Amino acid sequence: MKKNLAALAAVLLLAGVGAAAAEDVVIQPEQETVIKEYVKKQPLASVKVPGVELNIGTALPDTVELHEVPNVKYRYTVIDNRTVIVDPGTHKIIKIIE
Repeated sequence: MKKNLAALAAVLLLAGVGAAAAEDVVIQPEQETVIKEYVKKQPLASVKVPGVELNIGTALPDTVELHEVPNVKYRYTVIDNRTVIVDPGTHKIIKIIE
């Protein structure tokens, strides 16, 4: 029984590590440049989203309108005068552009 519990604990630990790694999104430098240039040319009005802290990994409510960047799978919006890049599938913030 102890072996089974140890094996289960090891599997759960590894699964947690894999899930955490899956959340780490890396935007390639070329994509980041494209996004920054597009955002500068297409400024948006800043919106307020009460109760949401702007941090990498924070999921935005579905009510927040996300805007497309051509030829890039990510979307953007401006919250509290900060441009955030968002994964449209999860609505999670993956980058904050200062």
